[in-house]
This record gives sequence, C-alpha cells and structure tokens, in this order.
Amino acid sequence: MTWLRSPLAQIAAHPRWCALVLGIISATGFEPLHLWPLTLLAVAGLIELIARAPGWKQAALTGWLFGVGHFALGNNWIATAFTYQAEMPAWLGWVAVVGLAMFLAIYPALAAFGAWFFRVRPPALVLSFAGLWIVTEWLRSWVFTGFAWNPLGVTLLGDFDARGLAFLAQWSGTYALSGVVVLLAAALRKVSQILAQLAGWPRRTAASGLIGAAGAVALLMLVPFGMQGGVGAIPFTLVQPDIRQSELTNPAGFEKQFSKTASLTLPRHPGERRLVLWPESGIPDYLRSGYPLYFYQDTTYAADPGLARARIARVIGPGSVLLTGAVDLEMRRDSIAGARNAVTVLDDKGQIRASYAKAHLVPGGEYLPLRPLLEPLGATRLVAGSIDFWPGPGPRTLNLGPWGKAGVQICYEIVFSGQVVDRAHRPDYIFNPSNDGWFGSWGPPQHLAQARLRAIEEGLPVLRATTTGISAVIDADGIVRQHLARLTAGRLDGMVPPAHAPTLFARLGNVLPLGWALVLLALSLVASRRRRS
Repeated sequence: MTWLRSPLAQIAAHPRWCALVLGIISATGFEPLHLWPLTLLAVAGLIELIARAPGWKQAALTGWLFGVGHFALGNNWIATAFTYQAEMPAWLGWVAVVGLAMFLAIYPALAAFGAWFFRVRPPALVLSFAGLWIVTEWLRSWVFTGFAWNPLGVTLLGDFDARGLAFLAQWSGTYALSGVVVLLAAALRKVSQILAQLAGWPRRTAASGLIGAAGAVALLMLVPFGMQGGVGAIPFTLVQPDIRQSELTNPAGFEKQFSKTASLTLPRHPGERRLVLWPESGIPDYLRSGYPLYFYQDTTYAADPGLARARIARVIGPGSVLLTGAVDLEMRRDSIAGARNAVTVLDDKGQIRASYAKAHLVPGGEYLPLRPLLEPLGATRLVAGSIDFWPGPGPRTLNLGPWGKAGVQICYEIVFSGQVVDRAHRPDYIFNPSNDGWFGSWGPPQHLAQARLRAIEEGLPVLRATTTGISAVIDADGIVRQHLARLTAGRLDGMVPPAHAPTLFARLGNVLPLGWALVLLALSLVASRRRRS
C-alpha cells in the first residue's frame, strides 16, 4: 500500500529545494491568504528535514533555506514601497526583499542547528525546536534594532470576530505562541507517521490515533471564538481620508488633502465632544512654533503655525481633542539636524497639550543605516527628504484627562511584542496611527493582525487610524469591532472599548515567553536523557 506512505518521508530526496519550498508555503498562513493549515504542514516538513539531516551544518542550512522562502514571501510588500520614490529603481525593491530574507533566515537556521542535537529522541527534537524558535523570534525583535514583523504565532488568529488559538497570547506572549505553532505542526507530523504505518497497524488503533490527533488540532484552531465586550465611556471619531501614497507628498495637493480630512471630521451634532483620531502623515503643516520662517512658507496654510492649529481646532469643535500624526523638527541653530515622526495632541483652543515621538524607526524608511557608506552608492531612505528621523525615548502614556490615558505606537512600532506599553503607567487604550499606503495589498492586513495580537497580549483596545486602510477599532480581546477597508475614505464613530485588567503578559512582558522557552528546553533535555539511559 505505497499510496499510504507519508508524504513527509518523501521530501528527504531533495532536502535543500524542499526546505526553500516549505518556507514559501509556510508564509501563506499570514494575511492576506491566511492558509494556516499549510503553515502547519510546512513546519511539520521542516521538522522532518531537521530530523533526517546527516549533520549540524546540513540542519542549519535547512533552517536557513526555509527562512529565505518564509521571509521572502511574507515580506514581499517591501518591494511595493520602492515604487513610490524616484531616487532608486523599483527593481531594487525585490533585491531588498531577498536580501532581508537572507539575513532574517539566520534565526530559523539557529533554531534548526540547536534542535538537530536532540534528533535521536523525537519528543526532544520537537520540544527543543519549539523552545529555540521562541528564543530566536525574541532575538529577531531587538538584534540590530530588530525586525519583528510576522511572528509565526500570528497565523493562529481567527477572523475579525474571532481570536482562534491566539487567545493564549495573554498567558504566553506572541513568541511563545509561535512555539505552539511548532508543537501543532509536530502533531500533524505524528499523524503523517500514523498514515505511513496504517498497513501494519491494527485498524482500530490506527484510526483512533489519526482521528484523535486530527480532531484535536481542528478543535484547537476553531475555538474559542471571541465575544463582544462591554461599551466604553470615551466617544471617538476615527478618520481614514484615503490619501494615496502617490499624492501624499505632492505640495500642490496639500490643501485639498487637508480639506478632505477636515470634511470627514466635522461634528455631526452641535456640541459633540469627541476624541478625534487622525492617521500618521495626517497633516503636512508644522504645528510647533520656533522654526525659521522659511520652513512654514512651504506648508499649506500660513507662515504662522498658530493659525494652522487654530483652523484644526475649528474642525474638531468645542470640547474635543485631536491626536494626529505630524512631523517635528530638531534644530541646530538655523539648520535642521533631524526630525521626529510624532503624534501631536491638540485641544479645542489649538494648543499643543502633549506629544509622542516614534521610538522604533524603520531602517531604510525613516533613516538610512550606515549612511556614510551607502549614500555614495546611490542608496537613500524611502521617505522623502535627506534628513534622518531621530528615535523617541520609547513607550509613554499621555494623560488626556476626560479622554483617558492614551498609549501611542506609531505605525511599525505596534509589531514589537512587549515593547508597546509603559508598564509603570498603564494606558486605557493604544492609539496606532499609520500610513500603510506604501505596502500594497499584503502589508496592511498583516499589520492589522499584529495589532490584534498586541490587544490580546496587553488586554487593551487598539485604535488604528491609517491614511488608506485598514483602519480599525480592536477591543481588548483582539476582536475587530469596526473597520474601514483599504482604499476607502470614511470615518468610524463610537465608544472606545474598555480595557481588561492587566493580563499575565502585561505584568511580566517578554520574561513570560522566555520562561516558556526554558520550560520546553528543560523538557527536551529530560526526554533526551531518558533515551540515553
């Protein structure tokens, strides 16, 4: 009965090509495809390849090739960003995608390298690989400033109205949730082995093992569904103006852009008092005073930033407060030394009440790494201008009085698990303004999915205002209560969902997933020693 032989057993014939292909398949579990069963099968295939590798070098190469395919497909949206600037050819975007994938693939290579030493005992191999995957994802989040995009655990999220297995993140953290993916994949590998032995096993034993394992995986992926929580007490208006990236930096269109955003913001009822949320790149004006006069003359309204703030105050209406993306300049005498990607808080009098500067900047987007070396070669950053952005100090909570305590994470920052909240001053909600217009059709849904994981981990609602979508109101369970689709202009009105009590992850941060990793690695050592004895 050769047709019953495990397909996993056949991949050893061409392990390198198989590793690369399996990596590509694994990335189809991310948005917008969300084919999570294929991710589980691909990771199961990777475990099989590691177990069959003749040496540690081959195991590490297998993990690296898997990572190249995995990250190249999952991060393909980066190539789209190169089509919105004129300084570098668009084809260089695909070079960047592959080059980044080749670097990021070091992390699964390290996990495969370490797991190979436990190959003699299958349970030890699986446990060590899950633990090492957790550790290497955590390393990926901060080494060389980190690139935490698309952790494997995000594939366990359900649809907008469900959490799927991602509900575990409140007790595990995202990186340990990725370890759960590895364990589920190992369960499917075991099912494949049962299939391979069906001809020689008693039918009842084989059938019960197969049905039990498959049923357990299916049930775990389908439940629990999320529940709509309570209603908060803070009214909000969240605006998505749908200003395309090709138009966003055109000075001739700045006034039209402001008018579009303003028309979507105006109060619908006299005396309406709201928290108003505009996206990153929400306004082209400089809002702060103190810059040389010629800087203001290139903006949309007037040389006086006070007038720019005053007209915004008229738009939001009496009693309201606005949080908007803006740019602040860092001056050295009369020249620009740097810039800050900021959120500015304006009240109904046009006064700046608070601000937050983005801490996690995008390499190659908001600053050019190794500028003295790369700039002579023709490299530049993707955001218009030659002055690099400077990072802010990190998470902070803005106390807005009747509008609650707001945590702010600008764009890309929201993907960094354990780094989005000032734990000493817990906010009531997280505001995540973003400009996802750079990133085609793949980047925005991936970005939204990772924001949902932050909501689950921290037990906090997340409000995302983006220029082109996907804007969303996410409750503290990670459920999307309202959203605006991509490339749609509109607004969302409602009440900010209430926060939960601090979760275990909110209290411990990434100590928690690292603790789970240590447990798995300790269990793998125990399993390995039992085999030797």
